Parts: sequence; structure tokens; C-alpha cells
Amino acid sequence: MYNYQKTNRYFAQVADDLKDIAEKEILSLGGHNTRQVYRGIYFNSTPEVLYTINFESRLIHRVLAPLILFDCHSDRYLYKVSSQIEWQDFLDVSQTFAVSATVSHSAIKHSKFAALRLKDAIVDYFRLHKGERPSVSRKNPDLWINLHIENNKATVSLDTSGGSLHKRGYRKETVLAPMIETLAAAIIKYSGWDGSEPLYDPFCGAGTLLCEGYMLASRTPAAITRANFGFQRLPDFDPLLWGQVKQKGLQKRIELSKNTIAGSDLCLRTVKSATHNCSIIDEENVINIEQKDVFDIPSIEGKTIVCNPPYGIRTGKDVDLGDFYKRFGDFLKRRCCGSTAYVYFGQRKYIKNLGLKPSWRKQLSNGGLDGRLVMYELY
Repeated sequence: MYNYQKTNRYFAQVADDLKDIAEKEILSLGGHNTRQVYRGIYFNSTPEVLYTINFESRLIHRVLAPLILFDCHSDRYLYKVSSQIEWQDFLDVSQTFAVSATVSHSAIKHSKFAALRLKDAIVDYFRLHKGERPSVSRKNPDLWINLHIENNKATVSLDTSGGSLHKRGYRKETVLAPMIETLAAAIIKYSGWDGSEPLYDPFCGAGTLLCEGYMLASRTPAAITRANFGFQRLPDFDPLLWGQVKQKGLQKRIELSKNTIAGSDLCLRTVKSATHNCSIIDEENVINIEQKDVFDIPSIEGKTIVCNPPYGIRTGKDVDLGDFYKRFGDFLKRRCCGSTAYVYFGQRKYIKNLGLKPSWRKQLSNGGLDGRLVMYELY
């Protein structure tokens, strides 16, 4: 019996800035006994809830099921203990796997070396028991294995998500410096928008904020396009229960009225990419996107505005955008009466250039950048 089966305890990898709202999400989906730690949240769960969290969570990157925990002071011992896992419970020689590892404050210093030793243990297990070995695939493996070593204590886990859950599957066409989907979902969540009033993004880029807004308001499971999950590799996987969970999640969906969600962008190529991406999840064509310079928009009144304006660093342009943000602040003040704006700043220094009084600001990092989400009530 593996550790997760004994304890019913799992680990959700979550960006540190999102842990508070991610913990609430886990609890709302049926998880319990949560505990926040560095880069994640421990929680207890039944198999049904585990499947539900993987299918519906908008904020979690992945959920790990611990297989074994042990003291680990050398790569030899890592190899020895890992070789004793019955790897044929999860994989056969015709399938592929990948190992990711993190190490800190331990005798084994390098994560790549730790991952290599675990990979060797898995391969040699199959050579010994089956006479042949499965292949490694770093792009799209059948099985993801995670190794975490901290203070010489090792945990070998199966990734029940089957790769990061931020990869929703709708962003087939990308643009320069796209926003990660979990961050976009957090922005929509923090805005409190629920579809009862129109949503508008005047810098829509690849359409990530629009897609996340659509999925939240329509109650569409975030992983609706995902074909396979890692939990299907668990030895106690229940396909009947998974079918019921999936059906229940899909039955929650509701239709949105036309023009509930709209956006625009200056670049025609970007608009085409966003339109294509949104069409993958928005089969009713609820989302309307057009090519338009934000300063050519006559007004955005009585709406929720969410946006991620350009901010130089991510686009590789060392330019001063102070004047741009001042113009955008004037636009919000003069043409967006009765709206509420949630503006994401990749560079905090530009908050003052907007010239508006924030109602609140929240720290939200994006790809290593220390960003801020700022709320403005526009009268």
C-alpha cells in the first residue's frame, strides 16, 4: 500500500501568491484538513474529490500523490529505495515516463542528478523484472513522477494531474509574453466577476483573461479539454467513479448571453490568435473580439474591466511606458464611468503613472516578475 492510500493526503503545487484563494478552492471542491507550505498546500481527499479537483481547479498547477517517504542521505540510497517500488503498478514497458525533481538543504545537491538516479531505478526495475525498459519522454509522457528532497527527507510522488494544469488546451496560438492561465484565473477570481454584468479586456493578447472569464462564469471545468490525467495511472483508479465525476462537472455548465464577454487589441494578428483560442472553449460564440486601439474606444461604461497592459520587460523592449499609462489612466477616468477596472502591472513603478486612487492592490507574480493586481472604482 502506498503512502497516499494510507493517509488520503495529497500535495497541490500552487504559486505562493495564490495559496490563499487556492486553499479556498480546494475546500470548496471537497478537500479538507488543508495546510499551506512553501509552494503548495497539503490536503486530505477521497478519490472522488481528487478527480474533481484535477478536473475543475482553476488555480492549482498539479496534484501529487506521495508513493513513499524516506530518509535520503545519498544517491545510492535513493536508487536502492526507489528500486523497491512496484513500478509495474503504474507503467508498462510500452509506455513513457518523465521524472522531475527538486532538492534543498540535502546531501544530494543537484535536482537533475537526483532525477537521473530515480530514472535509473525505474529503468533498472523493468530490466530486472521484464527484460526490457520503458522510454523517457520529457514532452508528453504517459506518466509523470515527482521527486522532492528537503533536509535529506525524500518523497517520491505520482503526478495525478498528468502535467501542469495551467495548460488548459485552448491556447493553440500564442503571442508575445502571454499570461499564465492560473494567474489569469486568479485575476478573474479576485475581481469577483460572475457574468452578471459585461466583462471587457482592452488588451486581450492571446485571449487568456477572456477564456478564463468565460470558463468561470459558465462553470466550465478548467481541464475540460484534457484527454488524460495522471490519476488514471494509480493502481486504485476507479474508471466508473471518474466517469461520474466528469459527468457531474459537465452538468454544472450554464449558457452565457451574447456579448457577456468582449475584448480588443491593437494588433490584427493578435486578435486572430485570440479569436481562435476562445473558439476552442466558447462554442456558442459568446466572446466578441475586435481589432481596436484602446484610445479609439468611445467608452466602456457599466462593465468589469480586466487587463494586462504591455509592460516592457516581458516584451523585450527597454522603453519607458510612463506616458502610455498616464494616457490609459485618463481614458479610464473619462470614458469608463460606472465600471470597475482590475489592472495587472508587471512593473509596479507604473501604478503611480495611472493617476487613479486604487481601492486595493494584491501581489501576483508572473514568470518571475513581481507584479501587482490593482482595483480601481471608476465614477
